[in-house]
Amino acid sequence: MRLYLKLLRESVLFAINALVVNKLRTFLSLLGITIGIFAIISVFTMVDSLEYKIRDSISGLGDNVLFVQKWPWAFGADYPWWKYWQRPVPSIQEAEAIKKRSKHTAAVCFQVSARKSVSYKNITIENVEVLAASHDYGEVQNPEIDKGRYFTEIESASGKPIAIIGDNVAKAFFNYGNPLDKKIKIMGFNFEVVGIFKRKGESVFGDSEDNKILIPINFARKIIDLKEESANPQIMVKAIAGTSLDELRNELTGIMRSLRKLSPKTEDDFALNEVSLISKGFDELFKIINLAGGIIGFFSILVGGFGIANIMFVSVKERTAIIGIQKSLGAKNSFILFQFLSEAIILCIIGGAIGLTVIFLGTLAINTLADMEIYLSFKNIFLGIVISAIIGLISGIIPAWFASRLNPVDAMRSV
Repeated sequence: MRLYLKLLRESVLFAINALVVNKLRTFLSLLGITIGIFAIISVFTMVDSLEYKIRDSISGLGDNVLFVQKWPWAFGADYPWWKYWQRPVPSIQEAEAIKKRSKHTAAVCFQVSARKSVSYKNITIENVEVLAASHDYGEVQNPEIDKGRYFTEIESASGKPIAIIGDNVAKAFFNYGNPLDKKIKIMGFNFEVVGIFKRKGESVFGDSEDNKILIPINFARKIIDLKEESANPQIMVKAIAGTSLDELRNELTGIMRSLRKLSPKTEDDFALNEVSLISKGFDELFKIINLAGGIIGFFSILVGGFGIANIMFVSVKERTAIIGIQKSLGAKNSFILFQFLSEAIILCIIGGAIGLTVIFLGTLAINTLADMEIYLSFKNIFLGIVISAIIGLISGIIPAWFASRLNPVDAMRSV
């Protein structure tokens, strides 16, 4: 065992010396594999970062929450759109009935939204999304409050004119000052600011909690028609701990059918949506993207691999006489094989490491200069190094084998 380790060590040292001596050849070898690793890992990094961002946005909806809505998130091929169109929208009375009847719910929230103009003194922001929700919104969606507080139950029930505003709204109105206890105007009504949502940034779906305002539903009745479909009325139902979404779905189906007095043969006139419906769609999308990225990266790596193999053949040709001398002094075929194979693998690993370094610096630049978050994960770093080593092994095995099989006498005569 010690003999093989010593053999490996000497082979690696010979390989490193050859790389240092032949700087131009080493540079050209590194360039091909660096570009290849950069191409494939940068694709995987961008895809992984996008996937993380999307899944984070989806998870924010709640993986233990069902949404009672008029329209389903996934349409069946055998269900004409006009049947959906005839459905009634969920109502706040149905939300209250679900809360009373359901045994599997931890919280029930009724919510509507509308685009409104919002002003503070002489500053006006157009097209701000105003969310109006019942008190359980805080438990269903778990919004993070950076400053201030959430509504009290009494404030929600009485419909007090108070609001929690997003970070962008706070900056636009108060320029990093303290917005708490200040009054903003929505549809001619004054609302006292009691809290600011923690900054989240824009989601991949194009919306952001930073641009929203939350008000109690019982005040919103004065400025928003809760039965208007354009207000997107929905009921969010959070499952109690230990209850599966299937159990909750079955219970909600029975309650909603009872509330709407549907006969056993009548189809449901409501949709029960969950975040897994979105996740499944993105699962298929990312499979395709990863496959496309893998194909692009494969051809980039292939070009780099051919470059390594070609340069290794040149290296064998240049050092044929040295190989002959080494063999005449007792070097075994395995020593020569390890020597050139080590050179190819080390070349590829160094090239791969350079490619990964460029990607890492690129992610830092993007995260600093753009409103994006790109992550070079440990998985992709490890994958890049492994791919580099494999390409070095595959590209170097034939030149190394050819070098190890040279006849020492013929090799020395090549001088």
